[in-house]
Amino acid sequence: MGSTTMQIPNRLPLLLTNEGVLLPGASMRISVETSRNIQLVKSRVLRGTSVKSTILGVIPNTRDPDSDTEELPDLHRIGTAGIAVQVVGSNWPKPHYTLLITGLCRFHVVELLKEKPFAVAEVEQLDRLEQYTEGIGELSDLSQQFYKYAIQLVEMLDMSVPVVAKLRNLLDSLPKETLPDILASIIRTSTNEKLQILDAVSLEERFKKTIPLLVRQIEGLKLLQKTRKSKPNDEKRIVAIRPIRRNNQVPGRPLHLDAVEEEDDDEDSDDIVMLEKKIKNSNIPEQAMKVCMKEIKRLKKMPQSMPEFALTRNYLELMVELPWNKSTTDRLDLRAARHLLDSDHYAMQKLKQRVLEYLAVRQLKNNLKGPILCFVGPPGVGKTSVGRSIAKTLGREFYRIALGGVCDQSDIRGHRRTYVGSMPGRIINGLRTVGVNNPVFLLDEVDKLGKSLQGDPAAALLEVLDPEQNHSFTDHYLNVSFDLSQVLFIATANTTATIPPALLDRMELIQVPGYIQEEKIEIAHRHLIPKQLELHGLTPQQIQIPKEATEDIISRYTREAGVRSLERKIGAVCRAVAVKVAESQHKVTNSNRTHVTEKEGKEAVHEMTKSESITDTTDLALPPEMPIVIDRHALKDILGAPIYEMEVSQRLSQPGVAIGLAWTPLGGEIMFVEASRMEGEGQLTLTGQLGDVMKESAHLAISWLRSNAKKYHLTNAAGSFDLLDNTDIHLHFPAGAVTKDGPSAGVTIVTCLASLFSGHLVRSDVAMTGEITLRGLVLPVGGIKDKVLAAHRAGLKRVILPKRNEKDLDEIPANMREDLDFVTAFCLDDVLNAAFDGGFPADSRHSILNSKL
Repeated sequence: MGSTTMQIPNRLPLLLTNEGVLLPGASMRISVETSRNIQLVKSRVLRGTSVKSTILGVIPNTRDPDSDTEELPDLHRIGTAGIAVQVVGSNWPKPHYTLLITGLCRFHVVELLKEKPFAVAEVEQLDRLEQYTEGIGELSDLSQQFYKYAIQLVEMLDMSVPVVAKLRNLLDSLPKETLPDILASIIRTSTNEKLQILDAVSLEERFKKTIPLLVRQIEGLKLLQKTRKSKPNDEKRIVAIRPIRRNNQVPGRPLHLDAVEEEDDDEDSDDIVMLEKKIKNSNIPEQAMKVCMKEIKRLKKMPQSMPEFALTRNYLELMVELPWNKSTTDRLDLRAARHLLDSDHYAMQKLKQRVLEYLAVRQLKNNLKGPILCFVGPPGVGKTSVGRSIAKTLGREFYRIALGGVCDQSDIRGHRRTYVGSMPGRIINGLRTVGVNNPVFLLDEVDKLGKSLQGDPAAALLEVLDPEQNHSFTDHYLNVSFDLSQVLFIATANTTATIPPALLDRMELIQVPGYIQEEKIEIAHRHLIPKQLELHGLTPQQIQIPKEATEDIISRYTREAGVRSLERKIGAVCRAVAVKVAESQHKVTNSNRTHVTEKEGKEAVHEMTKSESITDTTDLALPPEMPIVIDRHALKDILGAPIYEMEVSQRLSQPGVAIGLAWTPLGGEIMFVEASRMEGEGQLTLTGQLGDVMKESAHLAISWLRSNAKKYHLTNAAGSFDLLDNTDIHLHFPAGAVTKDGPSAGVTIVTCLASLFSGHLVRSDVAMTGEITLRGLVLPVGGIKDKVLAAHRAGLKRVILPKRNEKDLDEIPANMREDLDFVTAFCLDDVLNAAFDGGFPADSRHSILNSKL
């Protein structure tokens, strides 16, 4: 037997196809639709003047089937050189060609020469290197074994068909080395199996990979014959075998067969049978099983060319893949869970306690429905990572659904299958991904859901998050109820103000306040610093950040509730140190490798001193000593001047200024209120982007002060108790670019105006919060812990709170309660007495204005 004698050019244009794998000796019709392939056909095939000019390199493109992009996808390294024996073109529905290509031999892509307008590569022919001789050995045994199975397969077909008889005769005339490729293209094989045969350059390996495929086809035919014997009335299946065309036959190339094709829908019908078996063997509930069997019957009667065929098939595959009864077993070890939560997260005692309570109840009663927890707190405090730790603690699968910006209810409930491109919602898709029916679902940023013409996703979540309803959640795509009662839903939000009340009612709120300074220091040294050192390739032997430096970063460079900015600042320090470490290693390496002459050394010293006079002092001429210890001076060099160094007392150096406490979705903040008066017509001016609530608080404050002016000896500039008589008042809330609103500034505005009219200074270490009534009562407000944290971060010592908020002080850490002096106020008298030194009114003392007079 001779080997392949065909010689292909060393440069070939590449035709990328996703319609199958062309093997040497076989023919295949390829649809050409992408712009790159169309340019190839126009330039090389339609204008070809010789046989070699119509030889193409066919590369299977399995990664990106519909690639019509600018970038060329990753190429399969082995392809088949083929000759285009027929070209058919059409302009409907868009310009495209259909090529009939006969495979010649394998080639290896050595180098891609160009990508546009079509790909051209330098190739190396592979099959001509294969030499085959009859003899004794493993290759000869494999050849005889393969030939025996090939004859057995052909004889099992209907020999009365002329093409089958012709195939039987050709088996004796074809070279033995061509048989694996020819038979592999005839029998039913998957794309991956054909790729394995294409990649088998060695003839011995090719025989080994193809023999099991022949045996599998023979066993399938035997099973089919048994089925026919049991059902004699069934019509026989016609096996159609078509030879390749003779036109443009390559000289010296034997006549091969293209393929043995059964009925067009044979493969799909077998897949449908397999799918039906999967459905029957799965634990699908009875209601869903009825729907699946009904869809299977429709699928069997449906032509595969219909678009609905693929939709129905995808639907049934989803039904099989959903975890209807598959679940994981909870790891109910309270001690291990407590240890895991403590090691992953510092502080957060209230949240950890709630998780341990859930575990304890789960241990006592196994059929507990999954609660819906909602972690509410500022960014950067670890709400999302706690959800992941809970899943790890329970031993459950974890799936995160980002809801920020979602404005289509179909994202939750899915699309109805009447729409083109319909798909299930994120809930069902998440269950399909994790493969169990009791995962931990994290609904991230639930307060940032949108609303549009496509519906309200927050309303769609009502059924998902209601323990009394979600046992029969119905997705529009499935149209069958699914039990979500075993799923542990955890939602996160920065604020509850934008969550609809009906949705809020279905969740158990757990407040996650910001961290105090001591907690931030512990978090930095337990988690953030080791993480940043690892990310930047540093070790503790190269850099040390003592607690004093961490405290400086927290107090002077960040002012936040969470720890994200702190982590960024630590990362900046690590980057600066990484530069120094890399420079030192480079200098040490150069000093070990090079020999410097005396003249070169003097020049180097001169250049070094010259450069040092230009650059700043942070550029060290010598390698720094290890480890580099970060102190306050190093922080200033790396991070710049401190951002938060202004003393609060500087702002309260004159009457008419007070400090309030505000809550924002980013955590608590201190808020200055400034007031001034001038001659006018009794107008009240408010600036600082205030909302309606704060404007009303300002009017309440001025009305209360006017009604109590005599009691507190408050007069205007002319000495009149009518505070607005020929006097205008201007109230300003600094940081005018930030919108401010909420019922927390009433007591602060009263104190600020009382200071203005009395001339007394408000204590510089006092902050306050609370709303007022027209009768002077102080009403409770929310966000007490976040506000107290803000006061503590700003270095204040006294906090004035409403009397009815006294219960919220239990949430304040003990060490913070020791640092702060809390004053609870029932009415505005209590507030004014606590805000001024010596109480208010200070009859025994003269005001600053009177003393100046």
